[in-house]
Amino acid sequence: MDKPLKEAGMSKTNRGAVLLVLVAVLIAMGGISLLKGGFFIGKHEGDTIHLVDIVMRMSMGQKPHSDFMTPIGFLAFAPMSMFVAWGSGIGHAIIQSQIFVAIALLPAIWWVSVSRLPKRLAMGFGVVVLVMILALVHGEANSAVSISMHYNRWAWALAYLAIMGSILPPIYGQSRIADGAIIGGAMAALVLIKVTYFVAFALPVVLALIVTRQIMTFVYAIIAGLIVAGAVTALYGVDFWFAYLADLQAVASSETRAAPGLPLDQILIAPAYMGITAIGVAGVILLRQAGAMAGGLVLLTLLPGFVYVTYQNYGNDPQWLLLFAILVLALRPETDRRAPSGLELRGALGILAVIALTFGAPSLLNMAYSPFRHNAVDTTDYIPMFFETEGALSDLYAFAPRIVQVTEKRGLDGVGEYFHEWNELADRGEPTEFMGMTFDDCTLDGGMAAYSESIGAELTAVNGQPVFVADIFNALWLYQDFAPVTGAAPWNYGDLSGFENASHLLVPTCPMSAQVHGAILDAITDAEASLTEIDRTEMYILYEIG
Repeated sequence: MDKPLKEAGMSKTNRGAVLLVLVAVLIAMGGISLLKGGFFIGKHEGDTIHLVDIVMRMSMGQKPHSDFMTPIGFLAFAPMSMFVAWGSGIGHAIIQSQIFVAIALLPAIWWVSVSRLPKRLAMGFGVVVLVMILALVHGEANSAVSISMHYNRWAWALAYLAIMGSILPPIYGQSRIADGAIIGGAMAALVLIKVTYFVAFALPVVLALIVTRQIMTFVYAIIAGLIVAGAVTALYGVDFWFAYLADLQAVASSETRAAPGLPLDQILIAPAYMGITAIGVAGVILLRQAGAMAGGLVLLTLLPGFVYVTYQNYGNDPQWLLLFAILVLALRPETDRRAPSGLELRGALGILAVIALTFGAPSLLNMAYSPFRHNAVDTTDYIPMFFETEGALSDLYAFAPRIVQVTEKRGLDGVGEYFHEWNELADRGEPTEFMGMTFDDCTLDGGMAAYSESIGAELTAVNGQPVFVADIFNALWLYQDFAPVTGAAPWNYGDLSGFENASHLLVPTCPMSAQVHGAILDAITDAEASLTEIDRTEMYILYEIG
């Protein structure tokens, strides 16, 4: 006979208390985020331009992966584009979308919490998941507000639900359909947000459901995933999946896509991570010694995924530590049990969880407090990021010096330069050549908004037609009255996505990314594109295509 939830220690009163705490966190973090009257970012302006480019395209009806190229799934941007399409400014839409996602996932967060964990752990787990959804910074310890990489936070929140739901069996069996819907829906959403998370955690989730004998939950999870896949196919067509896969393959094979932080081996053994790795391994060993054989086994399979996702995400922030701590506390034995060495395992696992929480606290606290910092920011020196005073782009603000100070970084050890004698040892590689011109070793640092506004205003010969930019961003259309390039990559990894749909090519003489700049120009040369130069300035060369 199924064990009632109340008998297992989670009374109706306690379940209500958990819900009240979660609702309070949602209202506090979401409400305080909206009070500022817009969104004021303090860093990652380039990432924000990339985000806005995609959101505005989708709000205009463009389809991801066919009308523009991106390796990030459409579900990461759909809530924002929905609110923009409904009339919100982009700044408000960003915040509204986070509240929307939190409300949509609140029942699942509450259910996974109260059906598997005692009251305090249930509250802690639910609060952590909500913080990840509603934060206004991606993590780490830098306190500047940013929406950059919001999809990583959302993906971690969904992974928390799927992993917790699978590794800890529910307290009573009537929840199989709900559990399957949550786990399958969360895993499907990971595919449609950032597929890295699905690849990292699919096998451990399946293994957990099998070894904990949640077979019917597994079946319902597959059904839920198929329903999501069917709905997406009905919305976007079968070609959507092939286009998505093509975008993923293009980025994975790109020579310009360097690791966003430390090399993979350093995520394991670098000084800042060696202790974290030891915590994970110790958790597996101690859980197995404590008799939590299934939990220890699944945690062992989770560790490679935790490490890989940490490596793959910018900042290398090990946000799995909080989930690890809660799992260890939930799986530790109820009574004293000793390891062969004589170590008292319940206490040892409790200490291990505290250590994990200590490592993970800076990132969690930074995220939790970010909406309150956003509300308190001094906006004296903030200006609209897209220089609009009304319309959909008018309520997203940035710190003026960061978006208008156009700084040039130039090498001084090239041929003919003052320090040319050191050129060979400097090993800068071959300079980029294109159409008979050799480009200096030069990149821009900051001032992206001023650059786009000023350059775009000069391109009168374009007459509003789509312009392909040989650089990492293709966002002139957000600043001036140009048509967006159909099929272009808002964040270019060095290919010619959308080039065939552009009327003009803009080649910066000092790009924002020299590596992407060089890769694009090499690809254009290899394609033997027909180009006619129609304008040349100190900052760019403009060609007509065809």
